[in-house]
Amino acid sequence: MAPDHLSVRQMREEEKALVVELLKDGVKDTENRVALHALTRPPALLLLAAASSGLRFVLASFALALLLPVALAVAALKLMVRMRWGSLPSPCGPGGPWVAVWGSDDVCGVLALSPGAAGGAWVARLAVARWHRRRGVGTKLLAFAEARARAWARQEGGPRARLTVPAPVGARGATALLEGRGYQPEGGWGWMGHTFVREFTKEF
Repeated sequence: MAPDHLSVRQMREEEKALVVELLKDGVKDTENRVALHALTRPPALLLLAAASSGLRFVLASFALALLLPVALAVAALKLMVRMRWGSLPSPCGPGGPWVAVWGSDDVCGVLALSPGAAGGAWVARLAVARWHRRRGVGTKLLAFAEARARAWARQEGGPRARLTVPAPVGARGATALLEGRGYQPEGGWGWMGHTFVREFTKEF
């Protein structure tokens, strides 16, 4: 699917349930990547080993003492990711959310922006339906986000537009798309010196 065959428009109220499901589906891949990356870092492994050792004095089952800390850590990380990206944000400055539509009513992607640092814009949500991935929908939505960031910068009186897009470590497709459009990694967030989500920024 070429990006020129798509249109991007404001989300309609009757599409809200479909868009939320699309976001939840997209978050499944993200939460698995974040959990795998986080729990295989040396500090996390050390803490899990210490927790398992402590539980062995409380629980009769060695297997339960070994698996319980891992299960709780995975559940906590997944809950954190779902709370951050699994729902629609409140409407704010740059507007949205918007949906990418194929034809007249086939919603295949969603985009939402929020005000970012230094007068720029932040991609709060960007998800593409599983069966439409790698078909240009992400490129179309990203180009639309850049256009909205320019408009937002002009409205705020800024000399340049700035757009920041978060991407989980290990999301190679998203990273390749962003780097191919001139985005540079600038910071991110994580735990104990290990980055779980990188922030890609572009000024134009």
